Amino acid sequence: MKRFSAFNAVSLTLGFAFLYLPMIILVIYSFNDSKLVTVWAGFSTRWYGELMQNEAFLDAAWVTIRVAVASSTIATVLGTMAAYVLVRAGRFHGRTLFSGMIYAPLVMPEVITGLSLLLLFIGIGLDRGIVTIILAHTTFSMCYVSVVVSSRLVSFDRSLEEAALDLGCTPFEAFRLVTLPIIAPAVISGWLLAFTLSLDDLVIASFTAGPSATTLPIKIFSAVRLGVSPEINALSTLMIAVVTVGVITASLVSKRASIRQQAEAQAAVRA
Repeated sequence: MKRFSAFNAVSLTLGFAFLYLPMIILVIYSFNDSKLVTVWAGFSTRWYGELMQNEAFLDAAWVTIRVAVASSTIATVLGTMAAYVLVRAGRFHGRTLFSGMIYAPLVMPEVITGLSLLLLFIGIGLDRGIVTIILAHTTFSMCYVSVVVSSRLVSFDRSLEEAALDLGCTPFEAFRLVTLPIIAPAVISGWLLAFTLSLDDLVIASFTAGPSATTLPIKIFSAVRLGVSPEINALSTLMIAVVTVGVITASLVSKRASIRQQAEAQAAVRA
């Protein structure tokens, strides 16, 4: 019995084409010399040069990067702490409510989340800007980090922590020296996931952004409503390149960490 039939090959090819062919076409037309995005007029990089001189897009990109880095970092810290409590604390009073509040943004529509945060910021008198966007992105991305880290903590061998405690480590030192290095690939994956979600968010940011802070997705959406320009193709290509480099880097880091852990485990067994 063949495991990989012609039907599977065709289905896989069509699936990948459906996912990645539009991106490939977008990347190709970002090097188009024509102002018309659907008419090829020769290879050129002029739109990348014009993009670098577009202050509106550059300001929006800088705001987006600042928001993504800050919100993903805060979400990683809070999500890791929440995952540790859910996995290690066992049954405690209010656990159901706590876990429900952590995982609620996973199933909550973004419109509801954005509207509720907008009403909250208006109620407490907080002016909308970069701070409100960071708080909003931290709120909905923290749950994704918690899910990723929880899955790693569930399969974690607690005897390693117990050995560190027997050797004189405090609980915090055992976590810092033993637990955190082992779950570091999951923490890094959670950070990258939160960073990508913040970089891509449009709905929640449109509710919580103010006139002084416009993210790149909002700027692109506003520009596309007037027509797609070659500069948007160039900008989208750069975003695809950044995300691709980030994913490859994270994969290499995780692979090296896994290889190092296996080598250390084999060395310990031999010793």
